[in-house]
Amino acid sequence: MSSIKKQFMLDPKVTYLNHGSFGATPKPVFREYQRWQRELEKQPVEFLGRRITNLLAESRTALGNYLGTHADNLVYTQNVTGSINIIARSLELDVNDEVLATDHEYGAMDRTWRFLSKEHGFRYINRHIELPLRTEEKFIEDFWRGVTPQTRVIFLSHITSPTAIILPVEEIIRRAQKAGIITIIDGAHVPGQLPLNLDSLGADFYGGNLHKWLCAPKGVGFLYARPEMQHLLKPLIVSWGYEAQTPGPSQFVDHHEWWGTRDMSAFLSVPKAIEFQKENIWDNIRESCHVLAAYAQKRINELTGIASLHSNAESWFRQMIAAPLPLDTDIKHLKTRLYDDYRIEVPVHEWNGKKLIRVSVQGYNTKRDIDKLCRALSALLEI
Repeated sequence: MSSIKKQFMLDPKVTYLNHGSFGATPKPVFREYQRWQRELEKQPVEFLGRRITNLLAESRTALGNYLGTHADNLVYTQNVTGSINIIARSLELDVNDEVLATDHEYGAMDRTWRFLSKEHGFRYINRHIELPLRTEEKFIEDFWRGVTPQTRVIFLSHITSPTAIILPVEEIIRRAQKAGIITIIDGAHVPGQLPLNLDSLGADFYGGNLHKWLCAPKGVGFLYARPEMQHLLKPLIVSWGYEAQTPGPSQFVDHHEWWGTRDMSAFLSVPKAIEFQKENIWDNIRESCHVLAAYAQKRINELTGIASLHSNAESWFRQMIAAPLPLDTDIKHLKTRLYDDYRIEVPVHEWNGKKLIRVSVQGYNTKRDIDKLCRALSALLEI
């Protein structure tokens, strides 16, 4: 993976084990991003007034081929937070409705649902998931027991942010379809880390980030909506695509793509990010990263003497792990010392009464990085 490391612009003085937060963009993809920015500035009216619609359609076509769906089922957003806000603000939920999620959801998403529940009176329920996770079947049954006659929406992370766990969303989606329940999936950590075929998955709505594991420039996400469900979505920003003077083939795209003047260069760079990973045989890199992530989890668990959050490495995580730390850990102090004293960038946080360290492994990481982290933890935790 050393040759891949040279393709990234990360500070060589920092051991970067936090790809999961904001990603990192390879040099060829960043050059493509800057090329599009220069194209924009050469003739802004030509670019935004006459070319951008076709350029975005071409980019969405490449993304659709990558994600297993038609380009007109996708619109670019800045991130999953934007995607989920479009969906959640469009659904007409009221005091008779419930939105069922887990207690592993991303904080910004919890806040979105709680805010809207106060506005409209529906209940947002974070169902407790017993840890450690043993089998997918047990998770499915435990979660499904939270479904009631009032459950109108199921909202799930495909890969959880605080705990880095892959949830078996496929079976939940299948059951929800039978029960007439809308499914919304937060796939912030999925594109570039897991294979994804959106049409086969069958979720009603899916939001993903591309600046994380696909390594596109910052501020690129997408919203997917099944064709049968697109009519439910209202524009988050009402602009010229609403009541379009020259409608395109997809009203979904018309309503959600054009927000007025903004830099679309990151969106247009997505095909280059896909190409970069294909050229570098990313399936092999992902597998190497998984092995290294498993090594990191094993080392940290042995160091602390605390078991992992789940049982089977193959099914519960890929390139990102969250390992428990002793309950008396001062997480703010630990995070500060890791960075100031050892130049290690890694998130340490508290979640549901547990202290966790989340390690992300990307193609630029090596065993040496994990060993350095473990030496630092050993010294700072005095174990």
